[in-house]
Amino acid sequence: MKSSSRRSLFWGLFLGVLLSLLVVGLLHLWGYHFMHMAKAPSPAVTPGEAKPKLWHCPMHPQIIRDAPGKCPICGMDLVPVRQDAAAAPSPAAPAPAKEEKKPLCYVSPKNPDFVKFEPGKDPEGNELVPVYPAKPGAPVPEGKKVKLWVSPMDPKFVRDKPGKDPMGHDLVPLEGMAGAPEAPAAAEKKEKKIKYWVSPMDPGYVSDKPGKAPCGMDLVPVYETEAETAAEGTIAVEPNTLQSMGVRTAKAELRPLSRTIRAVGIVNYDERRLAIVNTKIKGWVDRLYTKVTGEPIRKGQPLISIYSPELVSGQREYLLALKNLKALEKSPYPEIKESAQRLLEASRRRLEYWDIPRGQIETLQKTGVVKKDLTLNSPVNGIVIKRMVTQGQMVEAGMPLLEVADLSEVWIDGDIYEYELPWVKVGQPAEVTLAYIPGETFHGKVQYIYPYLKGATRTARVRLSFPNPGLKLKPEMYGQVLIKAPLPQSVVAVPTEAILDSGEKQVVFIALGKGRFEPREVKVGVEGDGSWREVVSGLKGGEEIVTSAQFLLDSESRIREAIAKMLRTPGHEAHGGAPAPGAPAAPAPPEKKEAPGAAPAAPGVHKH
Repeated sequence: MKSSSRRSLFWGLFLGVLLSLLVVGLLHLWGYHFMHMAKAPSPAVTPGEAKPKLWHCPMHPQIIRDAPGKCPICGMDLVPVRQDAAAAPSPAAPAPAKEEKKPLCYVSPKNPDFVKFEPGKDPEGNELVPVYPAKPGAPVPEGKKVKLWVSPMDPKFVRDKPGKDPMGHDLVPLEGMAGAPEAPAAAEKKEKKIKYWVSPMDPGYVSDKPGKAPCGMDLVPVYETEAETAAEGTIAVEPNTLQSMGVRTAKAELRPLSRTIRAVGIVNYDERRLAIVNTKIKGWVDRLYTKVTGEPIRKGQPLISIYSPELVSGQREYLLALKNLKALEKSPYPEIKESAQRLLEASRRRLEYWDIPRGQIETLQKTGVVKKDLTLNSPVNGIVIKRMVTQGQMVEAGMPLLEVADLSEVWIDGDIYEYELPWVKVGQPAEVTLAYIPGETFHGKVQYIYPYLKGATRTARVRLSFPNPGLKLKPEMYGQVLIKAPLPQSVVAVPTEAILDSGEKQVVFIALGKGRFEPREVKVGVEGDGSWREVVSGLKGGEEIVTSAQFLLDSESRIREAIAKMLRTPGHEAHGGAPAPGAPAAPAPPEKKEAPGAAPAAPGVHKH
């Protein structure tokens, strides 16, 4: 117990001495710090001391100004720079005289709307002027006009008058614009009369006096000249905005148009080369020379022999008439002789009507031998495509026996859509390819265009004629038909994507230059290959047209047209109207960030 008490007493004394030493050391250091601070000069400005010339941010020493203010980066109050620090500038805080400014952008001295981020020349060949941010609070030089004000935190936030950016910082003037000559249009500006007021978020919300929009934002004015321009339908867009929108243009060209029409075709027989073999007398098939279909035959080749009692009696009558004429040749009565001659001619004519060949009749006349059968020969070269009788079958007069087709030339029927019909003309060259003969092309021409459409498919039937060497084109085959149809003369044509088709009318946008565009109604014709379309009226060759992003221009044009109509409506009061039908969402409010150095739109003009 005694040893434990002694140990506790020892540690207590040890800790007490240690704490005493720590307290004494801290008091010593505290006194030394106060003595040092008493000797050091105070940064505050005393009544007898000169006023500081420079102010800087305690967190960002590189921010130096010649007047009190706030740091544009962190928002802290600027503090005065000590005179010795100003006299001997350090790398962290360089002297203002040696501070190298970096241009925000470069602008044309003739056209403030022409802005680039790199040195260069404007379209007129003038060197671009650099634009620097001025110091906050710096006075505007006399005789110069500051045209643009920029946010110190966001160089893309530019306005045409002093104010604050979305973060609450004061806008600073652009020095480069102070001495730049103004554009001719800007030099002629006069005080404009306000036509109406509009919501920056909803251009369809129009009022005849200042106020607030439903979204809580202040209404912005639209001036009289701008309203007149809007009524005419002309749209003005900044060059920087045009580039960001992706607006591209092309020229209307006077050029030849052609169209390649593709269709599915079916090979058919040439109806002019079909022949039906039949008989004009009643009888029986005595012999059938062609026993299978598809057999090739030649013109004049025997096809079928028919036994007919009528044929036998007809030949006997002819022989009897011939014998009677010979017996009456020496008759003193000419009437009897002429009657016998007429009887012979009638008998001969009867045999000819039965399609008995002349040679067979002459043989009958010479030999006097009656043949019991009639041989029918092929009228054309071709193949037997149908056989309707068999050997020994009885046939009636006029009954079709065989069908023969000449395949040296065939027809191909193709279905053409009705919008392609204006391109197709009789006599145009055509091509066809077959799947079973890859790489081989057959050449023909358009022979006939049927004067009706198929109701189910809304297509027109076109007949094409093709030679068929080697009989490679077989009836009922499918083929890919290609018709090359050019227009007879050159026409004014534009790219298809340049035309806005609403169903009721077609519109193109004309590029007038300097960011101005005009919608123009045109009448279009046929559409050719390569996405070119004929313009029948409303456009001349060589005019510049918009080929992309024209939907945005069309939306702006419709909005302005709707506003102009509302203003012309009698009794129109505040908060009138809605955008034109089909107009897209309203453009962004004026507070939207813009390209650095770009001249902002006048209040109320919504640029894309």
